[in-house]
Amino acid sequence: MQRPVAASTWVARPSRSSRPPTILVQVIRTASLTDLPVLRDIERAAGEPFRALDMATIADDEPPTIGELTEFQRAGRAWVWVDGADHPAAYVLTDVIDGYAHIEQVSVHPGHSRRGVGSALMDHVAQWGAARDLAGLTLTTFANVPWNAPYYERLGFRVLADDELSPGLREIRANEAGRGLDAWPRVAMRRTRARPGGHGGVRRI
Repeated sequence: MQRPVAASTWVARPSRSSRPPTILVQVIRTASLTDLPVLRDIERAAGEPFRALDMATIADDEPPTIGELTEFQRAGRAWVWVDGADHPAAYVLTDVIDGYAHIEQVSVHPGHSRRGVGSALMDHVAQWGAARDLAGLTLTTFANVPWNAPYYERLGFRVLADDELSPGLREIRANEAGRGLDAWPRVAMRRTRARPGGHGGVRRI
Protein backbone atom coordinates (compact mmCIF):
# COMPACT_ATOMS: atom_id res chain seq x y z
CA MET A 1 0.00 0.00 0.00
CA GLN A 2 1.31 3.42 -0.91
CA ARG A 3 1.82 5.98 1.79
CA PRO A 4 -1.12 8.41 1.79
CA VAL A 5 -0.30 11.87 0.52
CA ALA A 6 -3.26 13.51 2.26
CA ALA A 7 -5.49 12.41 5.08
CA SER A 8 -8.11 13.96 7.27
CA THR A 9 -11.19 13.09 9.26
CA TRP A 10 -14.61 14.37 8.41
CA VAL A 11 -18.12 14.00 9.72
CA ALA A 12 -20.84 12.43 7.63
CA ARG A 13 -24.03 14.41 7.09
CA PRO A 14 -26.29 14.11 10.13
CA SER A 15 -29.30 11.86 9.73
CA ARG A 16 -32.76 12.44 11.10
CA SER A 17 -32.15 9.83 13.76
CA SER A 18 -30.76 10.61 17.19
CA ARG A 19 -27.62 8.60 16.55
CA PRO A 20 -24.37 10.59 16.55
CA PRO A 21 -22.74 11.24 13.16
CA THR A 22 -20.24 8.74 11.86
CA ILE A 23 -16.58 9.75 11.92
CA LEU A 24 -14.92 8.65 8.72
CA VAL A 25 -11.28 8.63 7.69
CA GLN A 26 -10.73 10.29 4.34
CA VAL A 27 -7.55 9.33 2.53
CA ILE A 28 -6.47 10.68 -0.82
CA ARG A 29 -3.30 9.27 -2.28
CA THR A 30 -1.49 9.09 -5.58
CA ALA A 31 -2.93 6.40 -7.84
CA SER A 32 -0.82 3.28 -8.30
CA LEU A 33 -0.54 1.22 -11.46
CA THR A 34 -2.56 -1.55 -9.82
CA ASP A 35 -5.39 0.94 -9.17
CA LEU A 36 -5.92 1.73 -12.83
CA PRO A 37 -8.32 -1.13 -13.74
CA VAL A 38 -10.43 -0.13 -10.73
CA LEU A 39 -10.60 3.44 -12.02
CA ARG A 40 -12.18 2.14 -15.22
CA ASP A 41 -14.79 0.31 -13.15
CA ILE A 42 -15.52 3.49 -11.17
CA GLU A 43 -15.95 5.42 -14.41
CA ARG A 44 -18.44 2.90 -15.78
CA ALA A 45 -20.46 2.97 -12.57
CA ALA A 46 -20.40 6.77 -12.43
CA GLY A 47 -21.77 6.90 -15.97
CA GLU A 48 -24.90 4.90 -15.23
CA PRO A 49 -26.96 7.81 -13.77
CA PHE A 50 -26.80 9.53 -17.17
CA ARG A 51 -29.28 6.96 -18.50
CA ALA A 52 -32.04 8.57 -16.44
CA LEU A 53 -31.41 11.82 -18.36
CA ASP A 54 -31.73 10.10 -21.77
CA MET A 55 -27.95 10.34 -22.18
CA ALA A 56 -27.26 6.65 -22.75
CA THR A 57 -24.44 7.54 -25.15
CA ILE A 58 -22.56 9.09 -22.25
CA ALA A 59 -23.31 6.14 -19.98
CA ASP A 60 -22.01 3.76 -22.65
CA ASP A 61 -18.87 5.76 -23.40
CA GLU A 62 -15.74 3.73 -22.70
CA PRO A 63 -13.57 4.90 -19.80
CA PRO A 64 -10.01 6.06 -20.40
CA THR A 65 -7.78 3.20 -21.47
CA ILE A 66 -5.13 1.77 -19.18
CA GLY A 67 -2.56 3.44 -21.41
CA GLU A 68 -4.21 6.84 -21.02
CA LEU A 69 -4.54 6.40 -17.27
CA THR A 70 -0.90 5.32 -17.05
CA GLU A 71 0.23 8.62 -18.57
CA PHE A 72 -1.52 10.55 -15.78
CA GLN A 73 -0.28 8.13 -13.12
CA ARG A 74 3.35 8.31 -14.21
CA ALA A 75 3.17 12.11 -14.37
CA GLY A 76 1.90 12.21 -10.77
CA ARG A 77 -1.40 13.77 -11.82
CA ALA A 78 -3.82 10.98 -10.84
CA TRP A 79 -5.19 10.67 -7.32
CA VAL A 80 -7.67 8.31 -5.69
CA TRP A 81 -9.95 8.53 -2.67
CA VAL A 82 -9.79 5.19 -0.88
CA ASP A 83 -11.89 3.48 1.76
CA GLY A 84 -10.62 1.92 4.98
CA ALA A 85 -9.37 -1.10 3.03
CA ASP A 86 -7.33 1.14 0.69
CA HIS A 87 -9.74 0.37 -2.15
CA PRO A 88 -10.33 3.28 -4.58
CA ALA A 89 -13.90 4.58 -4.67
CA ALA A 90 -13.23 7.82 -6.58
CA TYR A 91 -10.49 9.42 -8.64
CA VAL A 92 -9.38 12.61 -10.33
CA LEU A 93 -7.10 13.21 -13.31
CA THR A 94 -5.44 16.58 -13.76
CA ASP A 95 -3.55 18.41 -16.48
CA VAL A 96 -2.00 21.87 -16.62
CA ILE A 97 -3.70 24.10 -19.18
CA ASP A 98 -2.71 27.73 -19.70
CA GLY A 99 -1.54 28.24 -16.14
CA TYR A 100 -4.46 26.48 -14.43
CA ALA A 101 -4.84 23.00 -12.98
CA HIS A 102 -7.37 21.50 -15.37
CA ILE A 103 -9.70 18.79 -14.05
CA GLU A 104 -9.57 16.30 -16.86
CA GLN A 105 -11.87 13.84 -15.09
CA VAL A 106 -13.34 13.43 -11.62
CA SER A 107 -15.54 10.42 -10.92
CA VAL A 108 -17.07 9.03 -7.75
CA HIS A 109 -18.62 5.58 -7.48
CA PRO A 110 -22.38 6.04 -6.88
CA GLY A 111 -22.07 4.06 -3.66
CA HIS A 112 -19.95 6.90 -2.23
CA SER A 113 -21.78 9.88 -3.73
CA ARG A 114 -23.22 12.82 -1.79
CA ARG A 115 -20.56 12.51 0.91
CA GLY A 116 -18.19 15.27 -0.17
CA VAL A 117 -15.75 12.87 -1.82
CA GLY A 118 -15.69 14.69 -5.16
CA SER A 119 -15.15 18.11 -3.60
CA ALA A 120 -12.40 16.64 -1.38
CA LEU A 121 -10.58 15.41 -4.48
CA MET A 122 -10.88 18.83 -6.05
CA ASP A 123 -9.62 20.45 -2.86
CA HIS A 124 -6.59 18.20 -3.18
CA VAL A 125 -5.98 19.32 -6.77
CA ALA A 126 -6.40 22.96 -5.70
CA GLN A 127 -3.70 22.52 -3.08
CA TRP A 128 -1.47 20.76 -5.61
CA GLY A 129 -1.96 23.64 -8.04
CA ALA A 130 -1.38 26.31 -5.41
CA ALA A 131 1.94 24.69 -4.51
CA ARG A 132 2.93 25.17 -8.15
CA ASP A 133 1.61 28.75 -8.27
CA LEU A 134 -1.13 27.84 -10.73
CA ALA A 135 -3.91 30.40 -10.97
CA GLY A 136 -6.78 28.07 -10.05
CA LEU A 137 -8.87 25.28 -11.52
CA THR A 138 -10.64 24.81 -14.84
CA LEU A 139 -12.87 22.10 -16.25
CA THR A 140 -15.42 21.44 -18.99
CA THR A 141 -18.74 19.81 -18.23
CA PHE A 142 -22.39 19.42 -19.18
CA ALA A 143 -24.37 22.60 -18.55
CA ASN A 144 -27.69 21.06 -17.52
CA VAL A 145 -26.74 17.85 -15.69
CA PRO A 146 -27.48 18.47 -11.99
CA TRP A 147 -24.24 16.89 -10.78
CA ASN A 148 -22.17 18.72 -13.39
CA ALA A 149 -22.22 22.52 -13.97
CA PRO A 150 -24.83 23.38 -11.28
CA TYR A 151 -22.83 21.37 -8.74
CA TYR A 152 -19.54 23.02 -9.70
CA GLU A 153 -21.12 26.45 -9.41
CA ARG A 154 -21.93 25.63 -5.80
CA LEU A 155 -18.25 24.83 -5.32
CA GLY A 156 -17.14 28.25 -6.52
CA PHE A 157 -16.71 27.75 -10.27
CA ARG A 158 -18.25 30.07 -12.84
CA VAL A 159 -19.18 29.47 -16.46
CA LEU A 160 -16.87 31.15 -18.96
CA ALA A 161 -18.19 33.06 -21.94
CA ASP A 162 -16.77 32.05 -25.32
CA ASP A 163 -14.53 35.12 -25.45
CA GLU A 164 -13.04 34.18 -22.05
CA LEU A 165 -11.74 30.80 -23.14
CA SER A 166 -7.98 30.42 -23.17
CA PRO A 167 -6.36 28.77 -26.20
CA GLY A 168 -6.08 25.46 -24.38
CA LEU A 169 -9.72 25.47 -23.33
CA ARG A 170 -10.76 26.33 -26.87
CA GLU A 171 -8.86 23.31 -28.12
CA ILE A 172 -10.47 21.07 -25.50
CA ARG A 173 -13.95 22.31 -26.43
CA ALA A 174 -13.26 21.78 -30.12
CA ASN A 175 -12.13 18.21 -29.43
CA GLU A 176 -15.27 17.57 -27.38
CA ALA A 177 -17.47 18.89 -30.17
CA GLY A 178 -15.65 16.63 -32.61
CA ARG A 179 -16.45 13.63 -30.39
CA GLY A 180 -20.14 14.50 -30.43
CA LEU A 181 -20.37 15.67 -26.82
CA ASP A 182 -22.05 18.91 -27.87
CA ALA A 183 -25.24 16.97 -28.54
CA TRP A 184 -25.94 18.25 -25.03
CA PRO A 185 -24.92 21.79 -23.96
CA ARG A 186 -21.41 21.93 -22.54
CA VAL A 187 -19.50 24.74 -20.88
CA ALA A 188 -16.02 25.56 -19.66
CA MET A 189 -15.72 26.70 -16.04
CA ARG A 190 -13.03 28.33 -13.94
CA ARG A 191 -12.34 28.86 -10.27
CA THR A 192 -9.60 31.37 -9.54
CA ARG A 193 -7.30 30.72 -6.62
CA ALA A 194 -7.43 33.20 -3.78
CA ARG A 195 -4.15 35.05 -3.44
CA PRO A 196 -2.73 36.17 -0.08
CA GLY A 197 -4.57 39.34 0.84
CA GLY A 198 -6.87 39.00 -2.16
CA HIS A 199 -10.54 38.20 -2.57
CA GLY A 200 -10.59 35.79 -5.53
CA GLY A 201 -12.17 32.39 -5.21
CA VAL A 202 -13.12 30.37 -2.16
CA ARG A 203 -11.20 27.81 -0.19
CA ARG A 204 -13.71 24.98 -0.41
CA ILE A 205 -14.27 23.87 -4.00
